[in-house]
Amino acid sequence: MIPYALIRPLLFSLDAERAHELTLKLLAIGDSLWLHNLPPEKTAPVEVMGLHFPNRVGLAAGLDKNGTALDGLSRLGFGFLEVGTVTPRPQPGNPKPRLFRLPEQQAIINRMGFNNAGIDALRERLAQVRYRGILGINIGKNFDTPIEQAVDDYLICLDKAYLPASYITVNISSPNTKNLRQLQGASELDALLAALKSRQTTLSDQHGKYVPLALKIAPDLDESQIVNIADVLRRHRIDAVIATNTTLGREGVETSPLANEAGGLSGSPLFEKSTAVIRSLAHALGGELPIIAAGGITSGERARAKLDAGAALVQIYSGLIYSGPQLVAECIEATHT
Repeated sequence: MIPYALIRPLLFSLDAERAHELTLKLLAIGDSLWLHNLPPEKTAPVEVMGLHFPNRVGLAAGLDKNGTALDGLSRLGFGFLEVGTVTPRPQPGNPKPRLFRLPEQQAIINRMGFNNAGIDALRERLAQVRYRGILGINIGKNFDTPIEQAVDDYLICLDKAYLPASYITVNISSPNTKNLRQLQGASELDALLAALKSRQTTLSDQHGKYVPLALKIAPDLDESQIVNIADVLRRHRIDAVIATNTTLGREGVETSPLANEAGGLSGSPLFEKSTAVIRSLAHALGGELPIIAAGGITSGERARAKLDAGAALVQIYSGLIYSGPQLVAECIEATHT
């Protein structure tokens, strides 16, 4: 395998979004050219959501929105992969530039805005891939769907993602789609999860396959909001919760010239805030459903800290940008329990 230390300077010399696109192309090509030289992934199997995970370390949604590099990504040792966020209809996302690196802080700011080719294109792509591991499909609403009709978009995606998915993540926490985070409110969340859970039951009976539902939440929640969300998750028997998405806060990057760019902040500065949410959520849930941790995992030690805070699985994304594929192996080793 080509050392990431040799590739990173080239990628960092490019605009962040162009580098992102190039990385996906390299991963897709690498599946047949150079990733086959990777050592076999370590095994540390665990049962979560009724699914058998080869290890606790997954890829977070956002890196491969359209499932174009799944076969290459699967060679990096991940225990599971999550694609999306995908919406019912294709959409271009927000105007460029919309992705920014903050290397000194090992952080990223993005305001991509659910740019994706749509759920139908994703389904077609997934029918062509060889990857047969645990696959999460992260679903959201189109930017021009009124928030009052958001449930309809999630139901469309749930219907179409159900068969190809191992589990489905309901993303209501991106800061880059107008009013989306309103769905984290108690009444809005109650209505959304009731509709999704009812449809999940129908689809399970129809297909003879139970596909778990996970909810992805924001880090910018106070204690009472976390408790309310935990209550709704328990009441509707949601299968897991992913904590957390990116933050609107700028703690830890105040000195960066890019700090005032709009969008969600991810990477190292998010670690403490997201881990605090995990602790509070774990306390509020009392072990009734598993937590999947994301946010600021830039080392094996930080992956281990997420488990210690109450998570069952971890997901990485921004850390890969700075550390490269070796971060996967490091996190697998640290979470081997």
